[in-house]
Amino acid sequence: MDDIFSRAERFAESVFSGDSSGHDIYHTLRVHAAARKICGEEGGDERIVRLAALLHDVDDPKLFGDAGYANAVRFMDSEGLPGEEQERIVRIISQISFKGSGSAVPDTLEGKIVQDADRLDAIGAIGIARAFAYGGSRGRPMHIPGEKPRESMTEAEYRSEGTTLNHFYEKLLKLRELMNTDSAREMAERRHAYMEGFLAEFLGEWDGRA
Repeated sequence: MDDIFSRAERFAESVFSGDSSGHDIYHTLRVHAAARKICGEEGGDERIVRLAALLHDVDDPKLFGDAGYANAVRFMDSEGLPGEEQERIVRIISQISFKGSGSAVPDTLEGKIVQDADRLDAIGAIGIARAFAYGGSRGRPMHIPGEKPRESMTEAEYRSEGTTLNHFYEKLLKLRELMNTDSAREMAERRHAYMEGFLAEFLGEWDGRA
């Protein structure tokens, strides 16, 4: 079926062509699937949730710089989306990213759902794989013994260099408690526990204890 969601998926795929940082089209599709599941359980405007999920990373500053929401708006303009819908979707996209200590809680149920879906894909087995893929794409070391995780980071500090292992303590292990919806909190429990087990194994092997 060639509907707006299929076209949004193809648009996102074109934007992420060749990405190997873990922010590829498959991340977008997983976020879309999780958002639909959470929306089905929590309510909300499914059309807005789905479009925001499919477009949530097409202007990610980590990948494209601080150029506003040009890609998302370009797609929505091409589809003739009313201004009110565009504003709702852009607002969700602007509120969902983790930005260190200044991370926002979205002010709509739809925004909370998409933020939860995005955060779920940052934890668990896939979250671990994505963390190391992104760190490798940016030339970051896996681990430096003695280098402590940073706390209370600003957005600029969050974007700055650091080790991949510290990223777990600076962000990923915090996400379980930052979920907005009951559905996402339940899904996050197992993924969080998996990460804790991985970190214990990683550090044991690193130190020669395992």
